Amino acid sequence: MTALDSFSLFGPLPRHAEFMEAASGILAQVSPLARLRALRGASPGWEDAVWRTLAEAGWTSVTIPEAQGGLGLDIEVLGAIATAAGESPLPEPYLGAGAMAALVLPAFSAHPLAAELLRGAIAGTTALGLAWQENPGELIPTSVSTSVDLEGDRIRLVGVKRWVSPAGATGWLVHARLGESPTLVWVQPGDPGVAVETEARVDGSMLCSLQLDALLPVSRMIAQGNEVDEVCQQALELTRLLQCSELYGIARRVYSLTLDYLKTRVQFGRPIGANQALQHRMVDAYVGVMVCGALLADSYREVRDEPRSLARVAALAKARIAERVIALCREAVQLHGAIGYTDEYDVGLYLKRALHLAAWLGSPRNLQARYLTLRQQSSLAAQADGQAATGDDYNAMSDEGFRMMVRGFLRAHYPQHLRHVPRRLRLHEVREWYQILSRKGWLAPAWPREHGGMALSPSKLLVFFEEMEGWGAARLPDQGIINLGPVLIQHGTPQQKALYLPRILSGEDIWCQGYSEPNAGSDLASLRTEARLEGDRYIVNGQKIWTTLAHDANHIFALVRTDKTVKPQAGISFLLIDLKTPGVTIRPITNIVDEQEFCEVFFEDVSVPAGNLVGELNMGWTIAKDLLGYERIFAGSPQQSRQALHHLEQLAESQSLFEQPEFCQTYAQLLGAVRELEAFYGLYADIVRRGDLLPPSVSGLKILATETYVRIAREIVRWADEAGGTWSGIPMTDGTALVPCAPFLQSLVTTIYGGSNEIQRNIVAKAVLGLPSR
Repeated sequence: MTALDSFSLFGPLPRHAEFMEAASGILAQVSPLARLRALRGASPGWEDAVWRTLAEAGWTSVTIPEAQGGLGLDIEVLGAIATAAGESPLPEPYLGAGAMAALVLPAFSAHPLAAELLRGAIAGTTALGLAWQENPGELIPTSVSTSVDLEGDRIRLVGVKRWVSPAGATGWLVHARLGESPTLVWVQPGDPGVAVETEARVDGSMLCSLQLDALLPVSRMIAQGNEVDEVCQQALELTRLLQCSELYGIARRVYSLTLDYLKTRVQFGRPIGANQALQHRMVDAYVGVMVCGALLADSYREVRDEPRSLARVAALAKARIAERVIALCREAVQLHGAIGYTDEYDVGLYLKRALHLAAWLGSPRNLQARYLTLRQQSSLAAQADGQAATGDDYNAMSDEGFRMMVRGFLRAHYPQHLRHVPRRLRLHEVREWYQILSRKGWLAPAWPREHGGMALSPSKLLVFFEEMEGWGAARLPDQGIINLGPVLIQHGTPQQKALYLPRILSGEDIWCQGYSEPNAGSDLASLRTEARLEGDRYIVNGQKIWTTLAHDANHIFALVRTDKTVKPQAGISFLLIDLKTPGVTIRPITNIVDEQEFCEVFFEDVSVPAGNLVGELNMGWTIAKDLLGYERIFAGSPQQSRQALHHLEQLAESQSLFEQPEFCQTYAQLLGAVRELEAFYGLYADIVRRGDLLPPSVSGLKILATETYVRIAREIVRWADEAGGTWSGIPMTDGTALVPCAPFLQSLVTTIYGGSNEIQRNIVAKAVLGLPSR
């Protein structure tokens, strides 16, 4: 499998995938893993000749403007190369000496020495790094003790720099202070007063420390002023994104190695990959790789669209991706067994490279804390500067302008007494809100415009959901909107679309879903509700169960058996049934939170027009799979997790939890988990928006979303202390009340409905990963 081909497993092709493919070819020629093993631990751990080869291929000049001799390409091209380097690690310090120099030097090329260094970096004859860090845990070069003093026509540079890349460099740009003014000074290892100590990293690469007490020509000071801090900080943030790309490449390769091993390693007469426990672990690992790719792509997109978001985006991306990749590599060692613990096998090399990358230029722990601070600052700035957009070309609006529009609409129109209600509301309680959204044209945000929807892009859809959840808007009876509507748009006749879609949007028809039956929940092929054709009508007999809000609906879309003579999946049809038809009986079921959210629906000789058949006769299984895809993408929506997170925020504000460092750490982790979910959801939302069929991997989205929801809801109970067991509700600062255990109890069913998460893991294991059954 080539690097480019492997994207068929890990999702859509990234931008600039052709550069990743080209880089993979170069790495295969010049730096096999045997070379990595041979050079590790030997100072400096890399070779000048290979460095020049990489420079000739353009690796050191990708982002340098064409006017300065570079290629003038965007940072994502360098990210594509970094992904290839993650899949095929090399000893050369292409981030520390390539990317970093290319991101700093062009800003100061008016200085003759800087221009000379830039030419050498492009040619590969000079390998230089940025020496900025002095103390553990530093993330940006703001607290700098390394000093520069003028002594006639010379400068005195004094200080210590640590964790500097690369060891073995031609020299380094040292970040220092001349009084209060930031400076960059060019220092070489042979300069008097410069002592270099190398540090072996866990992956065999080298960093170094610089002990500085050097008297240098004043011409060595190539830059001075606030721009130095700005350029260096931006270079660090962009390099962290590139680290994420390399980590993603590691994840892809380690996962592929492990998947191949499980398919080919035989024990007790069968491949170990046939073991369901291992299959489920591989599915979870697969979801992790997909999430890394989605978050990485979304991070580059966000920085591309809003450059001011760089620091916040890079902090979150590295914090989340580094932790996920280390966990994946650790799992790979376990699944390989004893051979995974040996140096001769490659998995250990990738694990150690991931450990190095995670620690260098900011650890996940520190970056997570920084993300929380930057997010709060960004939110306050957006509130102060945000201005609502106008018009109805939503996707052309800025995210913040659209956000302000939605927020203003909610403030003006949403019923105040329905904010943050911690239960599923009934139709009579939300009908007014349903009609308000209907009149606004906002009832179906993902539907195409020609059918009355908003046609929101994935990024706008997430903003829409985030504002709805942040305001505490209640979920509507939405089976017609999220499930039936997309099915009719794709499979319905023109007459069915013309009749039913407008009635869904007007609220005239409220739909429920008739899939599950006793003994036929996740195993839909076993359903027994029968529809027998008599003339121009079907006669339906049978029973459906777990039918959400059927007692508020006036129609049901149901799977029915129309042929008993063929294999089970082949004899199922998709039928639309009016619940007012004689012979229909609805009986509510009380759930674990003492609410009647579900129902049983009984059919006794119910007569249904033949024109209510959707699609072809006996082709309901195909439609059912499409609908389950839509249901799983809805179950995979960040809405529920965002709502639970808002309840946690309410609790934190009312109990002063944000003053506790432990809570802030937990909260930051949950923020990151929801942001990952949003990015992953965006992949599939875009597929729906294009009108394409959802792939089987959408089951992974359902797993991630529902288990994230359960995790957040559990934290609400945990941080509520004694109130975690109350059913009376505790007052919040916004005047509402919260029952802490209600979100947790409500979250439990999400991992069951739409096919339990165990079934979803089975689907991904077989249909996506191709793991053996025996």
